[in-house]
Amino acid sequence: MFPLDPQPNEFRVKFWGVRGNIPTPGRDTFQFGGNTVCVEVQVDGKRLILDAGTGLRVLGKHLRPTMPFSAHLFFTHTHWDRIQGFPFFLPAFVKGNSFTIYGATGPNGASMKQRLCDQMLIPNFPVPLQEMQADLTFHDIRPGSIIPIDNVAIETISLNRPHSALGYRITWNGYSVVYATDTHHEAGEPDQGLLYLAQQADLLIYDAFYTDHIYRGDQGAENRPALWKTGIELANVAQVKQVLLFHHDPEHGDVFLEGVEKEIQQTFPNVSLAREGMVVTLCEDKKEAKK
Repeated sequence: MFPLDPQPNEFRVKFWGVRGNIPTPGRDTFQFGGNTVCVEVQVDGKRLILDAGTGLRVLGKHLRPTMPFSAHLFFTHTHWDRIQGFPFFLPAFVKGNSFTIYGATGPNGASMKQRLCDQMLIPNFPVPLQEMQADLTFHDIRPGSIIPIDNVAIETISLNRPHSALGYRITWNGYSVVYATDTHHEAGEPDQGLLYLAQQADLLIYDAFYTDHIYRGDQGAENRPALWKTGIELANVAQVKQVLLFHHDPEHGDVFLEGVEKEIQQTFPNVSLAREGMVVTLCEDKKEAKK
């Protein structure tokens, strides 16, 4: 059960979008979902939203009965699949709602606010960000920052990717979720920053976009590494309890992804593929922290 309103002393995660690059609605993606990336974290009475792909539109529709409400929105980066739901997030257009928005300055020096504004300018979009009537507060953050929200701590690192992205660790009451998508590894050489961030996490949400299956038929495929395996090996070294692979390739339908999951679980039984609507409960104990 995933409550409509965040509850004190509880820690839950829900996936509203799990797809990379572009939305992929249709019969072939019904089971895993076609919305681009958006994850809701309810922790100790607070709502955190990770990325704003088209899953954010669905989340916004779900939350309309609870208005007015507040939330904290964290961006890993501003590629299209991370921001394309933001202009369609209806609660942001309603006065009385409040959203605190976090993200890194872009490689070109653009602030988080400017990056979201740009996609809503004519001729790209008919309604500018300034039409949003909710209280929007923007924070440009740096890798290595620790952001306290009452008793919840959000730690950040820079992920290993060509155009930069942030990874996040959300910690409360001895429990932690690590969100590390769009990160690259060389085979056998795990990202040391992510290894630090993921230490003994209860849940690691990790990039599954690159699998060895993608390269079949490509020239030189036999020399390309199974990159997701390096990430899972990192999770094992870091003693992560559960791994959910995320950010699915738009070319991969349900049958393909089910096959990938079965293959992975033959070796790594604590690893699954994320699905839209999936809920992970880390803590619903009203009284005690994890021992």
